[in-house]
Amino acid sequence: MLLRHILALSLLAALPAAAQSPASADVPATAATPGKQPFTVERSWQIQRLGNPVVSPDGSLIVAPVTRFEMKEDKAYTDLWIWNADGSGERAFTTHVGNEGSPAFSPDGRFIAFTAQREDDKAPQLYVMPVDGGEARRLTTLATGVQSPKWFADGRRLAFVSRVFADLPLAEQGKRIDERAASKMTGQVWDGGPVTAWDRYMDERQFHVFAVDIGGGAPQALTLGTGLELPRAAVQGTDGLFAISPDGAELAFVADSNPAREDANNDVFTVAVPAAGAVAAKPVNLTPENPANDGTPLYSPDGRTLSFVQQRIEGFYADKGRLMLRDRRAGTTRELYAEWDRTVSEYLWAPDSRRLFGAVDDAGTVRAYEFPLSGEPRAITGPASFNGLALAKNGLMVGLRQTFVEPPTLVRIDARSGRATKLSTINDELLANTDFGTYESVTYKGANGADIQMWVNYPPGFDKTKKYPFFMLIHGGPHNGITDGMSFRWNAQVFGSWGYVTAWPNFHGSSGFGQDFTDSINPEWAEKPYQDVIKAAEWFAAQPWIDTERMVAGGGSYGGYLTSVILGREHPFRALVAHAAVYNLYTQYAADFSTEMPRFGGFWEKDNDTVLRRNSPHLGAANFDTPTLVVHGQTDLRVPVNHGLELYQTLLMKGVPSRYVYYPNENHWILKPQNSVFWYQQVQQWFEAHNAPKAD
Repeated sequence: MLLRHILALSLLAALPAAAQSPASADVPATAATPGKQPFTVERSWQIQRLGNPVVSPDGSLIVAPVTRFEMKEDKAYTDLWIWNADGSGERAFTTHVGNEGSPAFSPDGRFIAFTAQREDDKAPQLYVMPVDGGEARRLTTLATGVQSPKWFADGRRLAFVSRVFADLPLAEQGKRIDERAASKMTGQVWDGGPVTAWDRYMDERQFHVFAVDIGGGAPQALTLGTGLELPRAAVQGTDGLFAISPDGAELAFVADSNPAREDANNDVFTVAVPAAGAVAAKPVNLTPENPANDGTPLYSPDGRTLSFVQQRIEGFYADKGRLMLRDRRAGTTRELYAEWDRTVSEYLWAPDSRRLFGAVDDAGTVRAYEFPLSGEPRAITGPASFNGLALAKNGLMVGLRQTFVEPPTLVRIDARSGRATKLSTINDELLANTDFGTYESVTYKGANGADIQMWVNYPPGFDKTKKYPFFMLIHGGPHNGITDGMSFRWNAQVFGSWGYVTAWPNFHGSSGFGQDFTDSINPEWAEKPYQDVIKAAEWFAAQPWIDTERMVAGGGSYGGYLTSVILGREHPFRALVAHAAVYNLYTQYAADFSTEMPRFGGFWEKDNDTVLRRNSPHLGAANFDTPTLVVHGQTDLRVPVNHGLELYQTLLMKGVPSRYVYYPNENHWILKPQNSVFWYQQVQQWFEAHNAPKAD
């Protein structure tokens, strides 16, 4: 599929439960709260953001990274914080000026390993620090850096990933990096893919797993020498790409088994952990019969089972993720819940090895689920979204709860009832003084009369006797549903502070509503989502509290694509915002997934040209007449910058009011604080200019 790797803007941050109005158009009026501050974009950057927690083996302590932003410096600072699981307190664990991340408790609970770039570190290194405090001790000095640390069960070693030149000893990696940085010759050569990934050009370095002794010393290669490497394009993270067996004797990892230069097939491999100084053994492919991707290996605590996630449709990144269990003794594999129509991605084993738990994208909400090895999957949580689950040996579960009006908040979760007990308080004062609006989930009839779920956010002080401007938010993906969580990009509550009612329709193709619904737009990416968006607009136009003459729309990535489709078709919107928009499907073949054969073949193949002509926005240019704000980042290699330039310059030639907002130092998303504030300012100014109230 042409757009299979055009991922959504990160819109799914999970938040705690919030007051929600009933799922109907009869929305109750709410009074503005005197003395509280509106949730502006500047205020959103004052929120401290929690990363995924880990819990100590005995369940008494929780540690998680916490990031704060300094707007004047345009920088982020991340420290590790510790919470008492009984709710009796929280404190900063690290306070170094260097950022810390990826915390991991030692098996005996006495130490926390983490990554950090301190003092003379040229790249993030592996550190270990006593839980009771003291000085952090550096275990590595690798020029290529360290990520994804994991303890061996005996507590004597840590495994980690580093991206290395496979032909050089670790000690010589830095020399080549420095030589290339200093060279006046900057040419690079490729004989295969990937050439790019997200926002960077890829050199010949490979992701490999290493181990280092707790006392330090030279790291030992675990996958280097196997003839395989972790997926080279995994530049956004490698945590889920390897696992260590409980006895420390085996490593499971994900690697591409397809030798073809233009295609990939990620399989799960196992290899014996070599003795010190020994050469890596020959790895075993556990999934050779599956032509689609397999990944996320994880050993059960008793060591009897290796679980992993399997997809079956080759070339479809949003295919259902099936939970697979491999009996390590018998060598047999079975699928758990073959008929269950949801995807498993983020999951973990229970201490008793008789069940698993996971965070599941489920009909507009990320719910914590229990997966017993015999029985049926069971949703543990209801309202609010929960992710970042972690378990102690005593069964204590923690995670991050979030909603549209609550940022990720650390909670303790009762695994039976789903009851959540709030633990983190670092944002409480700010949130208590912030005037949020309300929100609800509604269902309307979309394309072909199908039920479409949609999140509606109302501005503070919403009064159904008045009329409000409306902003249709079009999500990316397209196979990424919008869940009940706080996004720090395209934040509906920020738009609400401008006085807008906003909507996130989970149109055809969205995740979380079953495999048929997700796959229903392939390869016709435009038609059903377009109809769903237009019918959503009609639903709002029928509400007495919407000003039908002040309706706007916009989105990023696939959302920018669909906005560009709408631009060339009939629609009710006075102004549009197209961010990182796929504008020309023909040129999108040269994006960062270009070395992988599209699911439905190339544009040069029979019948594909007809499909592209029905779905490529640039072929609707004759009908462009809506004022459109175009936004793009130079380092976006997912949807290259040419798309933004082509769209903007076409609008100029057509004489359509347009503005081009260009970021030389941003990629697929706007990630820097000051750039983000400027983005929101530009969108607001665009709407003030082109969606102002009409004179009577």
